Amino acid sequence: MRDTATMVNGFDMTSVDALDPELRDIVRRRASLLGPAYKLFYANPVRFVRAEGVHLFDADGQAYLDAYNNVPSVGHCHPRVVEAIARQAATLNTHTRYASELILDYAERLLATYPAGLGHVMFTCTGSEAVDLALRVARFRAGGEGVVITANAYHGVTTAAAEISPSLGPAVPLGRSVWTVAPPAPEDDSQAFAGRVRAAIADMNRHGVRPAAFIADSLFSSDGILPDPAGFLRPVTDAVRDAGGLYIADEVQPGFGRTGEAMWGFQRHGIVPDLAVMGKPMGNGMPIAGVAARPEILEEFGHKIRYFNTFGGNSVCVAAAAAVLDVLETEGLRENALAVGRYLRDMLTGIAAGAPRISAVRGAGLYVAADFTDPGTGEPDGDTALRVVNGLRERRVLISATGPHGHTLKIRPPLPFSHANADRLAEALTDTLRTL
Repeated sequence: MRDTATMVNGFDMTSVDALDPELRDIVRRRASLLGPAYKLFYANPVRFVRAEGVHLFDADGQAYLDAYNNVPSVGHCHPRVVEAIARQAATLNTHTRYASELILDYAERLLATYPAGLGHVMFTCTGSEAVDLALRVARFRAGGEGVVITANAYHGVTTAAAEISPSLGPAVPLGRSVWTVAPPAPEDDSQAFAGRVRAAIADMNRHGVRPAAFIADSLFSSDGILPDPAGFLRPVTDAVRDAGGLYIADEVQPGFGRTGEAMWGFQRHGIVPDLAVMGKPMGNGMPIAGVAARPEILEEFGHKIRYFNTFGGNSVCVAAAAAVLDVLETEGLRENALAVGRYLRDMLTGIAAGAPRISAVRGAGLYVAADFTDPGTGEPDGDTALRVVNGLRERRVLISATGPHGHTLKIRPPLPFSHANADRLAEALTDTLRTL
């Protein structure tokens, strides 16, 4: 049975018999060992054996252009990151309860990329853990439980994070103290989204729930990639703080230069959050994540609550994260994201002019969306978007889809993605559209 409610672009296990024998055996073995909760991408799953830069390679040595994976943010197997990991693994790998300058040196460099108000960082292993920790801090600081999120948000898979992640599907219940609002829309004025947040907080108070936080990623990735206009989040910070809550910026996807305009997604909106959450792009896929915070918010929390994460911020992962900063600083990847992202959007806009099913193209840096709608009714067309995703896969270009209707192409490559790579994607997309 196809489980489309909980995963866009998921493989349908009822079609496993149609796969090539070797892949069929792997998929069946996977299901027998890992269970049904693990999902595969694409109608025809792909098996990779190695990676380099912006390419993944299958068992036959065929290269696939990766326009999807944001976790290896500076490129798959970047030699500088690989060398840092190997060197540190051969030297020392331990937890944070021993005095070490490695983590301090990295924390200084990381915090220097943030606005001055954010002066502490706490490390975790995953973005989900970081979201969980940010919620704990916010609820302690605000003295409340209520959280406002967008209607199709995704923030992680721990119990606390899943309770604020409606995109996981109807079988994953929202928390009792969670209120949802419609995401930003093109027709909104500058105050509309903040007005919805204020209304949610008012309804929360009416039901006897004290607000603790608003959390969003500034690209609204799972709501359909909605980054513009820059600045519409400014009144939201006032709405949340006026109610005694904290603003949490989920930077797992917008952060580390992806938008091109700034290091952090929230900076596009001219705001400074109370807490900022980071995930595995921080270490190019190594298990390191964290929460940056205003020091005054952690003051009482830190004195009353002992925080410990056995290997959050361990030596090897910190070395990887430091190497990621080195690469970002020396290889101009933020600037590349800005330039290539603009070029890619222009290419897709040109393609859309001759493709009535593509109703909109938008994005920020190397996070780009293209909506598919029915030309006759204007209704979201998730089926066509999925056919395009799978058509690109057959042409060895990897993307996925997002949004509540699954009708938005999600293009989110590693940051070294080049103009030539964008040309290759556009060529494959044009060829795929001809077959629809």
